[in-house]
Amino acid sequence: MAQRLNATQVQDYQDRGFLIIAEPVFSPERFAAFKERFEMHMRVWQEVTGKPVELIDRAHFVDPRLNEWLLAPEVLDLIEPLIGPDIALFASSCFNKLDGGGKRVPWHEDGSYWKSMAENRIEVATVWLAIDPSTTDNGCMRVIPGSHREADRAHEAVSDGADALLTQTVPADLFDESTAVDCILQPNQCSLHDAYLIHGSDATQGKARRCGYQMRYMPTTVKSTAGGGQQVYLARGVDHAGNDYADPTRVNERWLAGNAEGQRLASMCAASAAGLGH
Repeated sequence: MAQRLNATQVQDYQDRGFLIIAEPVFSPERFAAFKERFEMHMRVWQEVTGKPVELIDRAHFVDPRLNEWLLAPEVLDLIEPLIGPDIALFASSCFNKLDGGGKRVPWHEDGSYWKSMAENRIEVATVWLAIDPSTTDNGCMRVIPGSHREADRAHEAVSDGADALLTQTVPADLFDESTAVDCILQPNQCSLHDAYLIHGSDATQGKARRCGYQMRYMPTTVKSTAGGGQQVYLARGVDHAGNDYADPTRVNERWLAGNAEGQRLASMCAASAAGLGH
């Protein structure tokens, strides 16, 4: 398969734990279709939950049509140079900062939140796809370069839970915030980051909306667990850990079992043609 990163970019990712891709991920038509599907999710999740949608976790479990983009060559060709040719889709999520004001995302490592999702180790690369412009004014992601080298730091409870989108944070004395880099992106651009890179973002006070979709991939040497309805999908190559891969064209029945909200979301997504006519 084609690889979209050169040797310098791969080395930069390995050294610093992140990479900014200042070019379109998808063609304009493919991105417009994805954004249309994304906006549909924003509407139906708010309708079903009755509250502003600040966090959507694993939307592809209720809407398998999202796998048309999550498993697309345009994305996998960014990931393969980083984790190898045997790739599984691990998860997806989005943190939304809405027009009326967005909460901060505290400094954290993704991998520390995911310990129960793998039997052997967490090894994940994330594609952070910008839906809106992501700037310093509207709370773009900020990263601590090189912090991925010391994995699995202890986290502590945040002190301002009502104003934060996560509940746990890396203690301030374990890293140097002055070294932070802003990941400034235009729509259809992305950043890539390691599961143990310390990152976060600032709150916004009535600034422009900032939505991004996180596409998360693991090498198939990682053994996924099925706890909490988790399931993974073979994206490219072959398995090396005895994983039970799900059908990417079907909803996650374990995720939806006994979940009335999830079942309604799945039904509404199935009925929507948003983004599918492009």
